[in-house]
Amino acid sequence: MAEEKFPINIWINEERFSKLQKSGLDRLCEEMLAGLKVLRVYANAAERDKILKLWPKAKFDSATTKSIELLPKDVKDKIFDKVVQKQSVDIMADFLKAF
Repeated sequence: MAEEKFPINIWINEERFSKLQKSGLDRLCEEMLAGLKVLRVYANAAERDKILKLWPKAKFDSATTKSIELLPKDVKDKIFDKVVQKQSVDIMADFLKAF
């Protein structure tokens, strides 16, 4: 059975979309509400637990979306920057090494 993954949704504005286009990652964005785009970066269960411990205001939506919500803006900015740097959304293990 595949390991369960939990998304962190990063909303993509025009500036971020431009960065994703330059790195060839714009195809990973998904259209959401009213044309807004989102990039999903996934964490496994251990990474999810570490995230929730590091940022106590973050929440895990276990009822509906199974997503990690309410991360501070600067944390999401750093996750986005790591995606662009690594040219992959599979960055959570590497990202969490800094903490």
